[in-house]
Amino acid sequence: MKRLILSLFLAGSTMMAAGLQNRTAVRGSYLEARTADVYTGACFANSEAGLVGEFAVFGWHVDQGLFDGVSLDGLSVVGVVRAQTTLGDVHARAANPSKAVLIVDDRATPVQRLALTAFAKRMGGDLLQDVVRIEYQPVDIAFENNDVHSRTATLTAGSLAKLQTRAINATDKVCSHEEAWYDPLTKLDHAMPAFTVANDYKGHELGTTWSSPDKRSAFVGSFQLND
Repeated sequence: MKRLILSLFLAGSTMMAAGLQNRTAVRGSYLEARTADVYTGACFANSEAGLVGEFAVFGWHVDQGLFDGVSLDGLSVVGVVRAQTTLGDVHARAANPSKAVLIVDDRATPVQRLALTAFAKRMGGDLLQDVVRIEYQPVDIAFENNDVHSRTATLTAGSLAKLQTRAINATDKVCSHEEAWYDPLTKLDHAMPAFTVANDYKGHELGTTWSSPDKRSAFVGSFQLND
């Protein structure tokens, strides 16, 4: 009987250890910018819907955490997307096929690179299901004073992508009826619209490049993923 109890205890301990090893608990900050305003009034949003806004750059910086048991502390990953029509347009057809490039922090180990790729696809959902290329380049995502509420942020992904944002101020409002017209491209715990100072993509894998500055087209925020 004692041997049976000991065996059951050891088996349970092994299963618990395996569960802890594979757990996911990740938190960090997020930045995105599109080629259409996300903080806008209805008349401006309607003038862009279906015409622009099919391109976006977005990135996650992991402050701390494990994804499938792999530590991602201090690492970042960026997605670049080209959709067929305006991203997030609720009046567009339900399906909005997109192609994407992933830019993974080149400081990551081979195991961390795989985990970052899986993490991004998990967070990006349908937008990152058709990844045409994965690049490994230096990635940096930073907020002024390490505070997302400043809304002043930069994202650089090697030579391929760059974002720069600041807080929206009174002079950025045109009709005084502006609101967050779209939701962020990923699930966030906290999100705030921001003004885009720079939104550049210079890669060739998506068949296009773009520069879309001086728009109310960004979101900053924080995320937390727990399984």
